[in-house]
Amino acid sequence: MNEPLLTRLLWSLVIIAGAYLLLRLIRWWMLNRVQNTTHHSPAIEPGRPTVIYFTTPDCAPCKTVQRPALQKALSQLGEACQLIEVNAYEKPDLARQWGVLSIPTTFILDSTGKPRHVNYGVTPAEKLVRQLKALL
Repeated sequence: MNEPLLTRLLWSLVIIAGAYLLLRLIRWWMLNRVQNTTHHSPAIEPGRPTVIYFTTPDCAPCKTVQRPALQKALSQLGEACQLIEVNAYEKPDLARQWGVLSIPTTFILDSTGKPRHVNYGVTPAEKLVRQLKALL
């Protein structure tokens, strides 16, 4: 293998690793940022894991993929979990307070209301079920 190719390969690996670590850091920061936010949300019922789902009326992936995935996940878990849907157009301050960067975004809260997972973009039902079952 020639040296310039090996150098490019190593730089590529460094960039990929850096991007992965940056993504993990952003998710960690977002979860820590919203720790106190949940205490200001009266709709959250303590004692059950909660999905906070940020959407907008004109979000096509929300209607066609994310909402059915949420319904499938919650139907598998029954009454053990709750869903709170937030229209980010109607409540931009709440979306900003939660640090919503894109639509759809889902936050998974444990039974005490502490955020445990954040999912940017469409999240498959299987992943939602896995995240929620870990909290039951």
